[in-house]
Amino acid sequence: MGWSLFDSLALEVRTERPRKIPNTRQRMAHFHVMAKPTGPICNLDCEYCFYLEQEQSYPQDHSFQISEDKLERYIQNYIASQSGDEINFAWQGGEPTLLGVKFFEKVIALQKRYAQGKTISNSIQTNGTLLNDRWGKFLKEHHFLVGLSLDGTRELHDRYRVDKKAKPSFDRVMKGLAILRKYQIEFNLLCVVHRHNAQHPEQVYSFFKGIGAHFIQFIPLVDQVNGQVADWSVRPQDYGNFLIRIFDQWIRTDIGKVFVQIFDVSLGNWMGLGSSLCLFAETCGRAIALEHDGKVYSCDHYVTPHHQIGDIEQHSFLEMLTSEQQIQFGQAKQTSLPQYCRKCEVKFACQGECPRNRFATTPEGEPGLNYLCEGYRAFFNYIDPYMQVMAALLKAGRPAADLMSMVTPTGFNPLLLQSQRR
Repeated sequence: MGWSLFDSLALEVRTERPRKIPNTRQRMAHFHVMAKPTGPICNLDCEYCFYLEQEQSYPQDHSFQISEDKLERYIQNYIASQSGDEINFAWQGGEPTLLGVKFFEKVIALQKRYAQGKTISNSIQTNGTLLNDRWGKFLKEHHFLVGLSLDGTRELHDRYRVDKKAKPSFDRVMKGLAILRKYQIEFNLLCVVHRHNAQHPEQVYSFFKGIGAHFIQFIPLVDQVNGQVADWSVRPQDYGNFLIRIFDQWIRTDIGKVFVQIFDVSLGNWMGLGSSLCLFAETCGRAIALEHDGKVYSCDHYVTPHHQIGDIEQHSFLEMLTSEQQIQFGQAKQTSLPQYCRKCEVKFACQGECPRNRFATTPEGEPGLNYLCEGYRAFFNYIDPYMQVMAALLKAGRPAADLMSMVTPTGFNPLLLQSQRR
């Protein structure tokens, strides 16, 4: 999922326009729903996908397509529950393009019916393998933002992203990308950083720039099998190094040209704006998941009976989001932090990241440390001086890209900032 699907801060930083203040007369602050109209059904069989196994939780004859009644109820409920005048629908899976263009034509019709004068936009996360000219025309006509999953060059991508016959998917993804470019459809790249491609940060980043990517999201792969870290999971130190080495290139040549989600979100934290991305926010609970059967869960990573907070046929989103269960879920992110994290110098930037990854122990033996702590701590400490300068530039009314002229082979020269103020 590209961050523009969720994160307004990245857009605000790059356009340097003020944050829009929600209408306080409305009942609910902004929230986000990740809708999965196909459930876990996908035409690929990526080795690392945690979601495909959900298919086994349903009967063999189960239909993995949201019904028309549930779809209409979702669209009506979501629009009515949002506080703002601009509403984004995010469609994910599984693979949502399996439903075909006709399904999304129904989506557009229903959104128009219930829009109530609000501006509606759509985003879709896809593996890109099913995109064709018909999809291209539809996505362009209705201004869809597309998140395209791509893990790097052919060898890096095909390491884990294969189809049901274990055949590679890279060429098909690139054909999908060609459709997006042909129809000039705005897209983000979502790259899962796994144990293999984490060893090649410059190669991954250069490849993405070479194919015309301007918005990139890096998602660290962390998975457990039988209580042990899976072989494909990225190592904490490798992930930190991956981000640092890409950041080094970005600050020299690409500020204002290429937008990397974690860099933009970090800048917001250094500016004191807080994180609009749940990973690095103090609390969570505003990004919920809708399954194809109408059930709603606290988070995409917690689709379990214990974390079901309602059903769209019986509850409004307002009821589910303000339920005691969901409030406690969101607050637990902060209250469960180990003391080791509370004293950390980069807590303001990390906030312990996602609770699902907090299965390590601190040096003192306290449970609840994020598995990726070593990598994040190295990365956030490394970028600190650069972020301070970019934050100062923006607060002074100057573009963050001015930092590039201050960077030297060994870092940056803050005296250049002082001299340019005169």
